[in-house]
Amino acid sequence: QVRLVESEGGSVEAGGSLTLSCANALSTTKTYYMGWFRQAPGKEREYVALYLGDSGTQYADSVKGRFNISQDNTKNTAYLQMNNLQPEDTATYYCATDHNPSLLFAVATGRAPPDTLAAWGRGTLVTVSS
Repeated sequence: QVRLVESEGGSVEAGGSLTLSCANALSTTKTYYMGWFRQAPGKEREYVALYLGDSGTQYADSVKGRFNISQDNTKNTAYLQMNNLQPEDTATYYCATDHNPSLLFAVATGRAPPDTLAAWGRGTLVTVSS
């Protein structure tokens, strides 16, 4: 019921902006909630932003005020708008989804294993040069 397709990442200079999208390529009648995670070279995967529906959005401290997550349920697509990008934002970005927003939050906060989510995207590389 879920297959996530991420948009291409890209290379930008520090201070630039980039928007990623993540679409569920399969039709579904369920509401899914999406999150964005990233993994920099040599580092563990970390959560970036979550869209939790009525519970709002959550952001990692490192991206608050710079990144914005949104979700268009009519298109089964989530977006991550990234502004004022910095070299430390360089990473492979992954979207992930589940119909249970509490589980998505639990994975983001390390209280549940990543593979408990319904689906993960393949990842897309974002490179920020100084």
